[in-house]
Amino acid sequence: MRRRLINSTLAVVLVVIAVFGVSLVIVETRTISSSAQESVDSEAVRLVSIVDSHLLGGDNITAKMLAEQIDRTRYARIEIPGRPVVQIGERPTGSVIRAKEKGEEGETVIVEQDRSSVTREVGRTLLIIGAVALLAVIAAVLLAVRQANKLASPLTDLAETAERLGSGDPRPRHKRYAVPELDRVADVLDSSAERIARMLTAERRLAADASHQLRTPLTALSMRLEEISATDDLDTVKEEAMVALAQVERLTDVVERLLTNARDPRTGSAVAFDLDEVVKQQIEEWRPAYRSAGRAIVCSGRQGMRAVGTPGAVAQVLAALIENSLMHGGGTVALRTRVTGNQAVIEVTDEGPGVPADLGARIFERTISGRNSTGIGLAVARDLAEADGGRLELLQQQPPVFALFLSREAGTRKAPKHPEPPVR
Repeated sequence: MRRRLINSTLAVVLVVIAVFGVSLVIVETRTISSSAQESVDSEAVRLVSIVDSHLLGGDNITAKMLAEQIDRTRYARIEIPGRPVVQIGERPTGSVIRAKEKGEEGETVIVEQDRSSVTREVGRTLLIIGAVALLAVIAAVLLAVRQANKLASPLTDLAETAERLGSGDPRPRHKRYAVPELDRVADVLDSSAERIARMLTAERRLAADASHQLRTPLTALSMRLEEISATDDLDTVKEEAMVALAQVERLTDVVERLLTNARDPRTGSAVAFDLDEVVKQQIEEWRPAYRSAGRAIVCSGRQGMRAVGTPGAVAQVLAALIENSLMHGGGTVALRTRVTGNQAVIEVTDEGPGVPADLGARIFERTISGRNSTGIGLAVARDLAEADGGRLELLQQQPPVFALFLSREAGTRKAPKHPEPPVR
């Protein structure tokens, strides 16, 4: 591109120089020639006037008398009837500029000048014009190079930006070039980079959330299958199989919710539901795990409350808190329901060491964990709570008290029979 810009600019300049330069040379040559001819003509007129005045005075016309009246580079010839021819200077050879005048006394004055002087003057003029043309070409090349760099460098930067986008680096550069067309391309690339970055972030978050949220229901399903394989009681096998099937259905609901949130995270399905059913389901779900760990899980507080939200999402939030207490807490885990204003509150607490002081304000941030865990569970739980208009807070660090706040306004839609399985 640089070469094309330089060549095109140079071609334009050369055409302009050719058109105007040739015209200028022709005009200057004619001007110089006309000026030289006029000068010789003027000298011939002046010289014939002087000869006339001397003839009228009866003076003898000699070359010495007229030598100072003519340019030394010129030749003059005065022909007077009945008198010898008077010659002044050396007669030039070759091409000459000639002027001939006739006086009142019948004399003839001829003035000649060698045309080489005119040729030299034309040559000097051509040299000046050529130098100016050369300077114009040099200036044009420099300007073309500068303009080519000004246009080519941004295009190189934009190509590098597009290449970075294709290689998976969607960072916008926010670089502009003071060229409207190039700045427009840069705006589009930066906007595309930001969109790609958001899409990649959403995809990575979906993958992390999916792996985290599916782990717990799969673990619970595995425990049910172990119960089936370890017993010979057909009634127990049938009961555990029915529970396992229900968990498979809820696992399917979890996958559908993940895909729905990935397509449009603003999509909500808040309904009025029985809070006791969700709490009871979670306790039954987690009791075997706590029994295996030699710990207990209990519930207390106000009964018969109805909250507004997505039952499956509430179940996932509680599951995240319960699993968090199982992994990082100690002693008995207690779920307590209460009312504050127009909100229903579910508190989850245990007898463990609690949340470290330096993590209290950041406990709900992604990748933040007090132990060797992913740090995703509480962040996902907070997002789920806020998606239905609720909120999840850490009320106390030692012992830890997490509280889920939900609206108590009554809804018109009936809650699903089975809430979604717990997911940390």
